[in-house]
Amino acid sequence: MTEPTEIDALLAKDVRGEQADESDHRQSQPKPSTGAQILDLAIPAGAALLIDPLMTLADTAFVGHFSDTADQLAGMGSAAALLTFSFYLFNFLCTATTPLVAAKRASGQQDEAIALGGQALSLALSLGGLLTVGLWTFRQPLLTLMGTGSTGPAANAYAMAFLSVRALAAPAVLSIEASVGVLRGYLDTKTPIAILIVANIVNLFLDVALIAFAGMGPMGAAIATTTAEWISAGLFLGVLAGRLPAAAGQLSGVSILPARSIPSWIDIQPLIVASSSAFFRSLVLQLSISAAAAMAARGGADMDTGAAASVAAHQIGIQLWLLCSFFCDSLAAASQGLVADALGRADRGDVLDVTKTVFAYSLGLGIFLATLLQVGESTSWLFDLFTQDPSTREALSEILPLIVLAQPLNALVFAADGILQGANEFPFQAKAMALSGLSAVSTFVVLDMAAPNVDTLVHIWTALIALQAMRGMTSLYKLVDRSGPINLLADK
Repeated sequence: MTEPTEIDALLAKDVRGEQADESDHRQSQPKPSTGAQILDLAIPAGAALLIDPLMTLADTAFVGHFSDTADQLAGMGSAAALLTFSFYLFNFLCTATTPLVAAKRASGQQDEAIALGGQALSLALSLGGLLTVGLWTFRQPLLTLMGTGSTGPAANAYAMAFLSVRALAAPAVLSIEASVGVLRGYLDTKTPIAILIVANIVNLFLDVALIAFAGMGPMGAAIATTTAEWISAGLFLGVLAGRLPAAAGQLSGVSILPARSIPSWIDIQPLIVASSSAFFRSLVLQLSISAAAAMAARGGADMDTGAAASVAAHQIGIQLWLLCSFFCDSLAAASQGLVADALGRADRGDVLDVTKTVFAYSLGLGIFLATLLQVGESTSWLFDLFTQDPSTREALSEILPLIVLAQPLNALVFAADGILQGANEFPFQAKAMALSGLSAVSTFVVLDMAAPNVDTLVHIWTALIALQAMRGMTSLYKLVDRSGPINLLADK
């Protein structure tokens, strides 16, 4: 072996010097606080998560405000509940994709992260097409299950018209879910804000034109939302393909396209395993929400206000519930990406910092949302916004206090969800959701037998709160589990 020359020594010194300079430069860049990182992701994530519920909320407000009877809102409510079940049943395309992509990216496996993103997009488009066919083929039997037989032929006709159009958006909605999951995996929650603005402007413009001026009611609302969602899907796919600029994150120079070939089982196994567990979890949750809507229709037949008013009130209540939940889920989205990123880097200190900070922020957010809803109830602003029908207002007044009281609990539950999803604890969450669904059913049955004179709608919403309470308890158990990935009570 030859001895190193003086030139070699000088070159080595230069290389070490450059590396030291780069290291010093990185160290000189102050690391944002955990709270700042969470808010930097959570605020835009909150906007992105609101893309569908905000449009549905606008549709509900327009249809309710410009109709003289409860039939239009009741019909749209039953169909919207079915669509909520159908679309959000596949939200695993987002929740399962995010931690898998984030972990691969954080550990330096860029090609694997890109491949996972493409697989998620292909899966979303395929499932969306199948969902459209299923909803179209079985739309009347499905609506009957949702209770439209109890709300009358007029409400059923409105539900059929609404569902027939909105079902066409299934591939768009599912591809949006997958796209958001990929973007979160690259710690980009800002790009969807621009897409959200475009989508809601389109939806609002069409709501005004088709509902307020053309008087198309639920059909106009369906056309408006479906159009906006397809525009959103196209923009998301354009960003991931690298043809449109991303607003933030680590997506620069990356092109992610739907996979055109069937990957091997080894390659797709992580996505399928996580997705199947998340799918079951979503199934139980959406079955609970949809069953609540169906029970509102059937139980309302025995109420003084009537079935149509019961469904209309439940539709307004569930939209408020979902809107608040999506605000809470913004913090969950941030924690999901940051926890997965920290675990990918094997940084336990960051995992604990993110977990504790997210819980603190979530509690504050839950109290704020409860206060906001309480003000809306006490001033009657929420009633005036959504309906002029006296029967619907009476039914709504019975469940609004429950929705207000549930907000702090909801916020903490969503925070725990995001943390456990970031730790890839999907199988545990599926089991926990099954237990939570059972607790909700048990609560409803007991209340219905013990207090038959109380309106069914109150029992339904009490059962939904019981579901959230059990979700919270099971999540807490896993978070403090000493053998788990978080172990919240341990030292850093």
